[in-house]
Amino acid sequence: MSLTKYLRAAWKKPDKLTSRARMIEWRKAGAITKVDKPLRIDRARALGYKAKKGVVVVRIKLKRGGHKKSRPNKARRTKRLHIRKNLRMNYKEIAESRVARKYTNMEVLNSYLVGKDGIHYFYEVILVDRSEPGILKDKQLGAFVKAPKARSLRGITSAGRKARGLRNSPVKAPKVRPSLRANRRRGN
Repeated sequence: MSLTKYLRAAWKKPDKLTSRARMIEWRKAGAITKVDKPLRIDRARALGYKAKKGVVVVRIKLKRGGHKKSRPNKARRTKRLHIRKNLRMNYKEIAESRVARKYTNMEVLNSYLVGKDGIHYFYEVILVDRSEPGILKDKQLGAFVKAPKARSLRGITSAGRKARGLRNSPVKAPKVRPSLRANRRRGN
């Protein structure tokens, strides 16, 4: 049996003391932290990670809770300041887009959850350098890097496609193609 099978099984029931110690450390760190190696190597490899120059892993910390726009609890109340929910994006997509905005020279490949506590979600995002010669020569990553840029900001990553409802067939969800906005303009 391969090592990845055991790693996958270990992540299904993680050790509570170890994960708690990690969370305490991660909470003290910044919102976006560059990591030397991926924590879940099995998941990272399945999503396209390779231990080579030009491939970077970044851990991001996100606040949990509803996607609500907060209201001021003091001062003058403006007329149109209501609590709105923004449920169009899932947490994974939000994490990827925040990382993409920080690392503008890199492209988001994919991401995965590494932990959550009462306040935060922690994701690891795999980034690929667009201008690295070793990446451009690579069979899998070269074609990916040459494709249109800013995938995560346009909702083309796996998490983005899921949030947009593009995992369903066109028969089951006809109104999500080509996009919700285009469908609304068409008047369907």
